Amino acid sequence: MNIKSNYKYLLSDLSSLKGIGIKTTNLLKKKKVNSIFDILWKLPKSFTDRSLSSKIKDLKIDEIQTITIMPQKYSFPRVRNLPNRVLCKDETGEIDCVFFNSYEGYIKKILPIGKEVTISGKIKYFRNKYQLTNPKYISQNSSIIKQKHNSYSLTEGISEKVYNKIILQIIDNLPAIEEWHSKDILQKFNNISWNDSIKKLHEPENIGKYKENFYQRLAYDEIFSTFLVNSEIRKKIKRIKKTKKKFNIYLQKEIISKLDFSLTNDQNKTLDEINKDLCSEKKMFRLLQGDVGSGKTIVSLLSAFNTINSGFQVAVMAPTEILARQHFLLAKKLFPKNIKIELLSGKSNYREKKNILRKLLNMETDIIFGTHALFQKKVEFKKLGLIIIDEQHKFGVSQRKRLSDKAGKNCDVLLMTATPIPRTLTMTIYGDMDLSIIRQKPNTRKPVKTYSKLENKVEDVIKFVKKEIRLGNQIFWVCPLIEESKKIDHTSAVKKFEYLEKLFPKQVFLLHGKTSIDEKEIILNKFLNNDFKILVSTTIIEVGIDFPNANVIVIENANKFGLSQLHQLRGRVGRGNKESSCILMFKSNLSENAKKRINILKDSNDGFKISEEDMKLRGFGDILGFKQSGIKSFKLADPIHNHNLFILAEKEIKRIENEKEDITRFKPLLKLYDRADIINDIA
Repeated sequence: MNIKSNYKYLLSDLSSLKGIGIKTTNLLKKKKVNSIFDILWKLPKSFTDRSLSSKIKDLKIDEIQTITIMPQKYSFPRVRNLPNRVLCKDETGEIDCVFFNSYEGYIKKILPIGKEVTISGKIKYFRNKYQLTNPKYISQNSSIIKQKHNSYSLTEGISEKVYNKIILQIIDNLPAIEEWHSKDILQKFNNISWNDSIKKLHEPENIGKYKENFYQRLAYDEIFSTFLVNSEIRKKIKRIKKTKKKFNIYLQKEIISKLDFSLTNDQNKTLDEINKDLCSEKKMFRLLQGDVGSGKTIVSLLSAFNTINSGFQVAVMAPTEILARQHFLLAKKLFPKNIKIELLSGKSNYREKKNILRKLLNMETDIIFGTHALFQKKVEFKKLGLIIIDEQHKFGVSQRKRLSDKAGKNCDVLLMTATPIPRTLTMTIYGDMDLSIIRQKPNTRKPVKTYSKLENKVEDVIKFVKKEIRLGNQIFWVCPLIEESKKIDHTSAVKKFEYLEKLFPKQVFLLHGKTSIDEKEIILNKFLNNDFKILVSTTIIEVGIDFPNANVIVIENANKFGLSQLHQLRGRVGRGNKESSCILMFKSNLSENAKKRINILKDSNDGFKISEEDMKLRGFGDILGFKQSGIKSFKLADPIHNHNLFILAEKEIKRIENEKEDITRFKPLLKLYDRADIINDIA
């Protein structure tokens, strides 16, 4: 059997398995099991040991027991709804096998009179006699029954017996796949093969043995396949030859000298990394990752300025129109008057939009700001040299790849996120990109003081808010739900708005997920202009808008949020030069984890440290919200428990890249682990 046919068997449809009909196939597909390979990752949760045989006299009631008996007599009553019975015995006693809704012919076939049969099931005692009701494990071949049978998280309609039969059939037919890893890597896992690892994964005695070589090797395969695809995407983008951007660095220094603050060391370092990419003949595909308030925007705008001075255009995309407008106004303030700046807004009328599009096409616009509408087909650039996308965590790997392709060969791509995430996640999620990190915050930015308060002490919070309003400050008040819920005891935004409006008439506005886009823009602009004092909101305010006058954020039911989300919300304040406060409100009956989260947040303003702690407490799947970011969760690998495997995979990828090693042998790995969007380019 050649390599291709080996792995293709595992990718084949479930219908190729013996005894699997349309009904079972459809039931498995409901569990997202579409191929033979998929079934292998539905792991056993526990097992039932049917290997030990008992005599009838030694049977224990309400326990699963295995016995070898001989059927003696059938009792098939003619009265409907009465069960069929088979009297069986061994040398020590008698037992009734009772069947509801089973045909006589079937019963006679599985329990023939005078033939030894091994049977296993839960023992009951009825009318002074042992009894087995509807036993599913029956065979004249005792070795089939006398085993440890795995229990799986089953789809309704598929029995444990059928599921075990499917798994055993697949494992018995596992093809001998040629090894894809180097000898050095295999030695890390005691040279265990992929096939043997799969077999051990489904052995009952190995349930939960996450530190064993077989489990570690399979987890490594997942991590490595992801990193390999990321590496190939990076290489493909780096192979694109572009026109080098040439600019006068002294013009950049002039702008920096006019700022009313100094750039941090991290900002300078990151700006140098981006400038080197811009001046290179290789296309830039870089992520700028920074904590809230670390100053990513100024770095990106200086990069845009240098690109414009190279004779290229720049497009800056933000997730919301108000954030796009904020970036637009900052650029107008920052850049010299000769640089032509535009904002493509949903509020622009047809004539204005048409004029903006004409200017772009005729090179009469140097830089344009907007939302995702910037990348519609009708928006054409004369000479686009840089795309900057703010808050890009909603983009998955394939979307980023398409964006890079669409941008054209001379267009560099800079993506930004204010979501600090642990290194293992960064390697996984953004491994297709070069990475720049800003950890330092400007000296002018004062740390937000974080307090915790029991919700029955809300009057104390109200007094504090009144004092802040008298000083001319503004307040965010965040609630988890829009409306009251009978099932979940959270404070609703609507109820809190009604409560606060009575205390602060005409000073409170409400913002939530049901607010229309236009109304949301109006409310946020009013808050930005200090037209009212308190904004009651759900978590939709967490993405990067600057409200310099807002210096207090109150977060209701803080224990219901993850650490990273609380840190992002806290980042909405402290953007001006005032002392800022974050008040975490909670109920008295907190879980231990909730107490830990609140204490970690009170002790630290470092988003990277907080995200590491968050991942330890909650698991990696919740940090970004994989559904929003297009990221697949691993089946076995975990960035917390398998941190060493992530580092090992990273080192191996660097070795392969440095030695320019042929990766053809990894084709089966990429195919199997559904990382196949890149492998068309592999020979």
